[in-house]
Amino acid sequence: MAEKEQQSAHPANGNGNGYARSGGDTEAAAAALDARELRKKKRTKCFLYVVLFVIFQTGVITLFALTVMKVRTPKFRVSDASVTNFNAGAPANPSLRATVNALFTVKNTNFGRYKYRNTTVDLFYKEVKVGEVLVPNSRANWRSTRKFNVDVDLNIVGSPQLGSDLSAGVVPITSRAQMRGRVELMFIMKKNRATNMDCSMDIVIATQTIRNIVCK
Repeated sequence: MAEKEQQSAHPANGNGNGYARSGGDTEAAAAALDARELRKKKRTKCFLYVVLFVIFQTGVITLFALTVMKVRTPKFRVSDASVTNFNAGAPANPSLRATVNALFTVKNTNFGRYKYRNTTVDLFYKEVKVGEVLVPNSRANWRSTRKFNVDVDLNIVGSPQLGSDLSAGVVPITSRAQMRGRVELMFIMKKNRATNMDCSMDIVIATQTIRNIVCK
């Protein structure tokens, strides 16, 4: 009787030990699953950060290419002008001699300096050349406007339209030039650029002044 009781006690103890091992295995499996999930989340986060970094870098490069590295053509213009040494003949014997004191500007909006060559500016009356001036080579610094004054001697004689313009009190003048040079971006990239001057202005006879300066 005692042997049967001992034998019946052993399976009970065995089952108890089995339950304990099964519970430990479940906890280990759950811990391993949590670890895998954690590693998966870390990899997902790392991949997301890499994607965001690539997008950010692409945006920066695109913005840099569209702004800093974009080469724009400078603008060569007549900003202001006045008249000295004015001498106009009568409408019956028309002539006009004067000195035009012009303020020229070279506007450079690039992120690099613009080095321009010697440039000849021609003045016209009714498509006839009546004066010229040489602008010596120089440079306009990056994102700046270079300003300089020049004197142009004007000499209009023998034009059949000049008499009527003198009678009307206004003599139209145009100035044209093509300035050639090179834009140097960040001391790395160099691009040739030519800019054209095409400006018109009116000489007012009564006041001996210049008005209506318009540049295309």
